[in-house]
Amino acid sequence: MDFAHHEQNFELDKMYEFAITDKHTGQLFGAIAISNHPSFRNGEMAYWIGEEYWGNGYGTEAAKTVIDFVFQEKNYHRVYARHFKSNPASGKIMKKCGMKYEGTLKDHVCKNGAFEDIVYYGIINPMN
Repeated sequence: MDFAHHEQNFELDKMYEFAITDKHTGQLFGAIAISNHPSFRNGEMAYWIGEEYWGNGYGTEAAKTVIDFVFQEKNYHRVYARHFKSNPASGKIMKKCGMKYEGTLKDHVCKNGAFEDIVYYGIINPMN
């Protein structure tokens, strides 16, 4: 994520980027972002959570909140996300948000000298 352009991206409706923090202390746990493709009324969601905060539900809570935001406030028709097959925990977050498996791209990227599958999930706005 390009942190220098968060506000500009938001104001131009290009991308919405948010910090994932503790509600009371403001401690940073991670970040979440979603792109905006107005002509398609969809966007790709991406997130990261600091390893020491895994398993506490922060990613799921943030992802559900972002999906609700773009469906209700920005009138998206669809949200999609992807994860490395070697990171099934990220896929669990997608499932917990109601996203459905859409397919796997085999050996789609080369990461650290090895090819990895990319797994796609998506959700359609039930209000559309």
